[in-house]
Amino acid sequence: MVVHLQKEIEKLKKNILYLAAVVEENVRRAVRSIETRDSKLAEKVIEVDLEIDRREVWIEEDCLKILALHQPVAIDLRFITAVLKLNNDLERIGDLAVNIAERSIYLSSTERTDATFDYRPMIQKTEAMLNESLNALVNMNPQLARKVCEADDDVDEMERRIVAHAEEAIRKNPEQADRLLHHMFVARHLERIADHATNIAEDVIYMVEGEIVRHGIKIRDGRQEPR
Repeated sequence: MVVHLQKEIEKLKKNILYLAAVVEENVRRAVRSIETRDSKLAEKVIEVDLEIDRREVWIEEDCLKILALHQPVAIDLRFITAVLKLNNDLERIGDLAVNIAERSIYLSSTERTDATFDYRPMIQKTEAMLNESLNALVNMNPQLARKVCEADDDVDEMERRIVAHAEEAIRKNPEQADRLLHHMFVARHLERIADHATNIAEDVIYMVEGEIVRHGIKIRDGRQEPR
């Protein structure tokens, strides 16, 4: 029974890591399509999302099956609980990549706005957070996961600056409001991807150390501890 459970957990681990790799690559495609105004690349993002959705359902079903058949405890239960949450975060990141791709398709079909938007620093920071959160998952590295959590405030500030820039541009050029709003939402989608990367990092900390780190508080064994 224990050997069979460990085989199921190893299979689950491979599946969640594969899903993570697919999602990460689709985010790369989405942001590259924005930078290059490549609508075909954006369409590829939307196409791949169907696979992401299917795999998210399969992984959830596998988790529930393991819980029902093997009734895991201790670290095995913690792992499966964390995978259920990770699975959902990865699917949501996939959806946000699609949202960026849809903005990209629209923007590539219209004239450029008078205001320019440099997403590169925000894209680099967001991609780094996602990559490091997934590396933390692969290597079960809570120190790297904490580094991801600390970077989230930087992305929030970048998003605020881009939104403020878009709002100012709308006031100056209201006839370009529709295109400018799409730029604003690209920044918001990137910020949400960073939030989900932070969620993944927090789940890695929980998996490895049994410590819930969320909303600026730290909980271990049901008791709040100082941060």
